[in-house]
Amino acid sequence: MNLTPSYIRLYEEGKLRDRVEKAYSFLEECSVCPHNCGINRLNDEKGFCKTGLNVRISSFFPHLGEEFPIRGFSGSGTIFISYCNMRCVYCQNYEISHLGEGREYTPEEIAGIMLYLQEEGCHNINWVTPSHVVPQLLKALYIAVKKGLKIPIVYNTSSYDSLKTIKLLEGIVDIYLPDIKYLTNQHGKKYSKVKNYSDTAKKVIRLMHKQVGDLKTDKRGIAYKGVLVRHLVLPNGISTTKKVLDFLRSLSSDMHVNIMAQYHPYYKAFEYPELSRRITEKEYREAVEYASQISLKIVND
Repeated sequence: MNLTPSYIRLYEEGKLRDRVEKAYSFLEECSVCPHNCGINRLNDEKGFCKTGLNVRISSFFPHLGEEFPIRGFSGSGTIFISYCNMRCVYCQNYEISHLGEGREYTPEEIAGIMLYLQEEGCHNINWVTPSHVVPQLLKALYIAVKKGLKIPIVYNTSSYDSLKTIKLLEGIVDIYLPDIKYLTNQHGKKYSKVKNYSDTAKKVIRLMHKQVGDLKTDKRGIAYKGVLVRHLVLPNGISTTKKVLDFLRSLSSDMHVNIMAQYHPYYKAFEYPELSRRITEKEYREAVEYASQISLKIVND
């Protein structure tokens, strides 16, 4: 069991700096995420994600509300990144993801945040909605490693990521925490305002699993490597839960999944009658029972 974060080795081999430079090249004609806006974010131009050169952050703290393998006993060092490359009409954090609540930070300042969270005793650094700011986060990581960062990175994403960006993260990110919303491109377009969500999410999660494998925990039950997938059950079958779970089972018989029941009709959900209610106990129970039936590893909050 090797508990040393993978990025330490890359840093010691002198390769982490190269990854940072390559990532920054994605910003010049932005192709960091699947939107491929093509604008020059190095000049602080802003596309779909409304983010230029610096990263906007809403908050950061030791988070005790994540799944136990992520939060452990001392919390996950969560950094809530503002804006998002999706526009989910039911987003419960819309003030952050849609409206951009927070302020801008330089990579040097983000490095300081990560070191602060490590000093607070957090088990990991948890990048929340990082898909559109990976280059800046990698630069912050490089700076932080030089100053003593040594806890794993959690990549906490809605899975609308660029494959080339995820490939760049191999050997850097040890724990992937992807959310898979639905497995129809039509729902991705209607409810999250992005193209090809289903196709993209499947490719991304498959690649994540290829990189780090099934979730691995230490003797305390705290994750140090692997994939943990989140799936929020939506009303009226919108989340295509059986298709999602079948896909995850096709990747591994030891795939870990958190099936979430906390859906509320936030933000613009009431404009969509099919989304304007909470889920029923029956809808949630059927999802969990099916996951058990096909032998997925269910992780609770």
